[in-house]
Amino acid sequence: MAIVGLLLVCALFAGFGLLLGYSAIRFKVEGDPLVDKIDAVLPQTQCGQCGFPGCRPYAEAIAKGDADINRCPPGGEDGVKALAELMGVEPKPLDDAVGEEKPKALAVIDENLCIGCTLCIQACPVDAILGAAKHMHTVIAAECTGCELCVPVCPVDCIDMKPIPETLATWKWPQPKNGPL
Repeated sequence: MAIVGLLLVCALFAGFGLLLGYSAIRFKVEGDPLVDKIDAVLPQTQCGQCGFPGCRPYAEAIAKGDADINRCPPGGEDGVKALAELMGVEPKPLDDAVGEEKPKALAVIDENLCIGCTLCIQACPVDAILGAAKHMHTVIAAECTGCELCVPVCPVDCIDMKPIPETLATWKWPQPKNGPL
């Protein structure tokens, strides 16, 4: 009788072990869902102004608690507020050490001055600049995030950041203000 009970318990343990093993493989969570949520709030400029090489590493640092939520100038105050709400903390003013909030802009290359050095192509984190060595370059407007990383590397100063005009295609509904109407 004791042997039957022991075998029954061993069979139950083996069955539960197989069930847990199967569920670990079948329902495995890739990555940290919090990092994905934080990354979705960030502007995806990949500019590095926050001190990290891109938006995803910054999101990972925020999730771990290694970085503060107020280090993204392209996201601005609205981005800080959205991150604060997501993380359940109080919003803070944008950190002055990383830069200031600017209007969204687009890199524009003066093609008459461009010497084709390719330094801007190498600096662009999203491959928004098209051109070849010793030939003029141009910016693919739909791909440019306005990170400004191409501007300081240009030896002939032919790249300008032009503010994106507000049109029906670029306008976004403003965040509601909390408080009395």
